Amino acid sequence: MSTDLCYVYAVCHPFDAPLQAELVGVEDRPPQLLRHENLIAVVGAVPEADFAEDPLRAHLEDLDWLTATARAHERVVAALTTVTSPLPLRLATVFRDDSGVRSMMQEERARFRWALGRLAGRVEWGVKVYADGAPTPPPPEPRSVAGTSAGPGTGPGSGRAYLRSRRAQRDVLDDTRQRAEHFAERLHEDLSRHAVATRPYPPQNPALARTSGVNILNSAYLVDRTASEDFVERVDRTKGEEPGVRVELTGPWAGYSFTMEEAGR
Repeated sequence: MSTDLCYVYAVCHPFDAPLQAELVGVEDRPPQLLRHENLIAVVGAVPEADFAEDPLRAHLEDLDWLTATARAHERVVAALTTVTSPLPLRLATVFRDDSGVRSMMQEERARFRWALGRLAGRVEWGVKVYADGAPTPPPPEPRSVAGTSAGPGTGPGSGRAYLRSRRAQRDVLDDTRQRAEHFAERLHEDLSRHAVATRPYPPQNPALARTSGVNILNSAYLVDRTASEDFVERVDRTKGEEPGVRVELTGPWAGYSFTMEEAGR
């Protein structure tokens, strides 16, 4: 018979609102609340056969398993975000039993309290700016009055015409990218003034992100819940402002980008 381990989704201050009755997390098991002093750990039982050190290491190389587990983890954290401001823990944070979780909470209580105080009443929004750059076709090749090519090496199918076409496309892309960079700088400065904190990330690789365009801005913003409507409107007003520049807004999320790293400095 498989032994269960204790999976930890997040740490919170105590809250009164109940979690959704049908909510399930990893392994389709419902989360439970584990209290230690004035903190709550949101936990769930998971099989040791999958989450002990060796099998877990193997599972982390399995993209399908990893995706399903990450979605289940996020589902629980998202549900918590509707009733409180949780401090999400890393994916696959597992302990032998409840006593191990309580020991962790005791050891980390100062950092947890700091981070929870920072996240209280706030949510995270993500903003990305892309340079889509749809190049326009080059002008038609000049032709003689008789309809013949204007000269050797200048016809529509010639190498010179091809290079001219590529250069025109590159110029359009370069122009779009420059405009996108200036636009992203202005947008980030404006949004930063209306956020409690910001966390810039490196631009995403289009192939890995499975999206079109060049990612210019990839930033997270910690925003008061009461200011979120204004924040969203500020982003929405910029959409379509620059031709060839695309703005993407995601959230609201739990404050994944504003959790333990700064508390440890």
